[in-house]
Amino acid sequence: MDLQYGPRYEAFRAEVRNFLEAHKPEKPVGSLNPEVRHELVAWLSLQIDHGYWARTIPETYGGFGAEPDLLETVIMDEEFNRAGVARGMAAQGPSMLVPTLLEHGTEEQRSRWIGPTMRGEVIWAQGYSEPGSGSDLASLTTSAREDGDDFLISGQKIWTSGADKSDMMFVLVRTEPEADKHAGISYLLVPVGSPGIEVQPLRTMSGSIGENSFNQVFFTDVRVPQSSVVGRRGEGWKIANTTLKHERNSLNSNAEGTLLRLTRLMRQESANGVCTLESPLFRDRLMQLQARALSMKHHGMRMLTCSLKEERAGVAGLVTKLQNCQLNFDMSSLAIDVMGELGVLYDHTKYERDRGYWQAHSFFSLGLIIGGGTAQIQKNIISERGLGLPREPKPAPA
Repeated sequence: MDLQYGPRYEAFRAEVRNFLEAHKPEKPVGSLNPEVRHELVAWLSLQIDHGYWARTIPETYGGFGAEPDLLETVIMDEEFNRAGVARGMAAQGPSMLVPTLLEHGTEEQRSRWIGPTMRGEVIWAQGYSEPGSGSDLASLTTSAREDGDDFLISGQKIWTSGADKSDMMFVLVRTEPEADKHAGISYLLVPVGSPGIEVQPLRTMSGSIGENSFNQVFFTDVRVPQSSVVGRRGEGWKIANTTLKHERNSLNSNAEGTLLRLTRLMRQESANGVCTLESPLFRDRLMQLQARALSMKHHGMRMLTCSLKEERAGVAGLVTKLQNCQLNFDMSSLAIDVMGELGVLYDHTKYERDRGYWQAHSFFSLGLIIGGGTAQIQKNIISERGLGLPREPKPAPA
């Protein structure tokens, strides 16, 4: 078996590496705060211009317009991870909304939103969960009633990541209240600054409210045009599942980068005068995580191949979120153990390591095991939809 990429791809690797060496100092911190967001926009625009972000999105919609190529994608990810630089932006707009619009949006919606979203000019939040509708999302009650050519939205969303820093939100609302609970739902694009929207950040166990903050969002007669519906009115459940599919796939994106960061930490930290990378106990844990990270990397290549061939991934696509969320949490747990007593520090104390990255990553990855469908829900989906096992029996009525 020949595992070499070949001259053309090695030339492409050199091109990516030269770009990173030349432009790495321009990399912004990545904050979404309005006062410094222009730095992020400039960095993402530069990546698009060179084809390292939005690579296969048509130029018409603000992308680079290249043909899909699996090995080019792998090489870009490898080189950006090696340089410790984010390729693009890991956010709900690029990873979830944009592919949904490419599949279901109107020409006007694609032209208006895809380019600004990929450049970071427009930041999106996801309005799915409600206080009484989390894992059973189809039971949502936020409603949109007709008023001329508009909808008036009323209700509440919760666990809305980043809503306090977002410009827009893709929201699931019930437009046909008499329909079956999986019908009558519509998928709307809503400006977060609209009159009648109130965003309240939620303080969580991770401490201060930061870039990955949760929020609750209240809608009181929020007016949006009916043209903001993605797909057909009443078919929002189908559109929502497209978005959830891309959300699960996006969680498979950078285990390799996290592993490289963990390895660098283990080279720097020591226990009893011995580098933690030389400790048999820590090294064994790292090797187990490395095997799992490589497995998820190649699983991601499998998912990308299915996408390029327009094939259904089947059960292979259903395991991504379950496996990768647990993997990321386990990597952050090892990092915290490696730091010993310093691993419990937070809030930028004197001896904090890596600006508190691992503490924040630990809490965030633990939250992802719950968010977007809990691990238990994911196991039910895998068993019932993927493996064809009998559905979990419903409890008998009291």
